[in-house]
Amino acid sequence: MNLPPRCLALAVTLPLLVHAQNPQSFPLWPGGAPDARGQADQDIPTLTVYLPAPEHATGAAMVVCPGGGYAGLADHEGSIYARWLNDLGITSFVLKYRLGPNGYHHPAMWHDAARALRTVRARAAEWRVDPHRVGIIGSSAGGHLASTTMTHWDAGHPDATSAIERQSSRPDLAILCYPVVSMSNEFTHKGSRNNLLGTNPPAALLRELSAELHVNKDTPPCFLWSTLEDKTVPVENTLLLAQALRRAGVPFDLHVYERGPHGIGLGVRTYSPGVKLHPWAEDCRFWLREHQFVR
Repeated sequence: MNLPPRCLALAVTLPLLVHAQNPQSFPLWPGGAPDARGQADQDIPTLTVYLPAPEHATGAAMVVCPGGGYAGLADHEGSIYARWLNDLGITSFVLKYRLGPNGYHHPAMWHDAARALRTVRARAAEWRVDPHRVGIIGSSAGGHLASTTMTHWDAGHPDATSAIERQSSRPDLAILCYPVVSMSNEFTHKGSRNNLLGTNPPAALLRELSAELHVNKDTPPCFLWSTLEDKTVPVENTLLLAQALRRAGVPFDLHVYERGPHGIGLGVRTYSPGVKLHPWAEDCRFWLREHQFVR
């Protein structure tokens, strides 16, 4: 979907470098994911690797969590983001995580995201990335998954036989695009909540999966954005998280744009040289440079 005409004047054009060639997918758990309900495609979480041109690679990496209400995975928030990040020199990994309509609830999705971060670190040398510069980006429900990951991480399991499980699941930074954050009745996206937790989750679980309640000084830096016009996921989700980051002393960059519908992504549904992107892309690029993810 292209930007609405009223947004075109604000759109920016980023210099395009390369497109990923022949992205490769692989299962996160070659022997089967924990608590898998079967062996069909829907039961196998995967990562798809998008590599930037070697001469432009910065050594930074990003796990990409597409949105879709925990019911699907939106490609314009997956592969499109990955190709944009490649053009910034960032190696990207699009996560196919398990979904509610396929019989999965929390913690399956969270396990998938944590495993993705551990995998990137464990195989960092293979992809020529810095294990200390591994971020996560998520939109809408994918933003909720990213916010859960950034507030519910561990440093790895040193006694694990798997080299992957010995790695930390903490992202070094997070980018949250119009994210679902709170599970409260007032501000949550109820479809996402139902797919994640079922239709009658206990209050303790609602609290556990509201990321704004679990921010602390060790939460990674964040770039957050939303729009005032978002009728699907209220902007309060983003604002509540920003307030929590502020209280904890965690660096963040907050952008609330006046106009734009939910799910706008980069403002495009196809990605090609010279394409005009939503202004958040340039704002985020500046922030990523400040954090040594891009040059």
